[in-house]
Amino acid sequence: MPTTHTVDDHGIAEVVMDNPPVNALTVAGWFDLADRLAALGRDPEVRVVVLRAEGRGFNAGVDIKEMQATEGFDALIGANKGCYAAFGAVYECEVPVIAAVNGYCLGGGIGLIGNADVIVAAEDATFGLPEVDRGALGAATHLSRLVPQHRARAMVYTAATITAAELASYGSVHAVVPPAELRAAAMGVAEQIAAKSPTVVRAAKASLNGIDLWDVHRSYRFEQGFTFELNLAGVADEHRDAFVAKRDTDVSK
Repeated sequence: MPTTHTVDDHGIAEVVMDNPPVNALTVAGWFDLADRLAALGRDPEVRVVVLRAEGRGFNAGVDIKEMQATEGFDALIGANKGCYAAFGAVYECEVPVIAAVNGYCLGGGIGLIGNADVIVAAEDATFGLPEVDRGALGAATHLSRLVPQHRARAMVYTAATITAAELASYGSVHAVVPPAELRAAAMGVAEQIAAKSPTVVRAAKASLNGIDLWDVHRSYRFEQGFTFELNLAGVADEHRDAFVAKRDTDVSK
């Protein structure tokens, strides 16, 4: 599978996404990531999780090529359910999840980090939702946890990206570091958390989720409904076909 994990002697779990060329996850990949995070949260030996990636970027969202190569709607439904499960697993993980973001963080990547507890980013990291360019919607729920409302709206409509420095200016990113120092910086935060009482930290995670202003599960599920409408209208297929074929999209509709 494109995701692996390890747990060190201090109770720090490291989950690594590695699915070349762009770290876009297949349907199975999203479910695998969700299962790993849920299992690690239940493990009494785990005190904190670091979620990071190998390669040029953190996560490029769903595997659109898999979706377009699959007959019917099975891959589309699977991707929606898989993303819902993975994003939810980050949020519901019983211990804090630290996202260490390198390179690009797009689409599903925003869903992952928007539900994380702490974000550490490399100086070269960029963040965005290209969903409108792909004929889909989703993860605005999670983007809205990272940037102010009007910035989020502009990003959704234009599919523009922003930098790690800008996210840090909003207080969403804990630290911005040189790419070579990213893993060490994330592990440093993890070590601080792992040094605390695991009972207290787990209670803190549950309490913070309990007072959260966002119902991330219901909000994201609402967004997904519009993606299905766009598919029924035939618009989404045109956008995805154009992406796979590397041609201009017909935007007349």
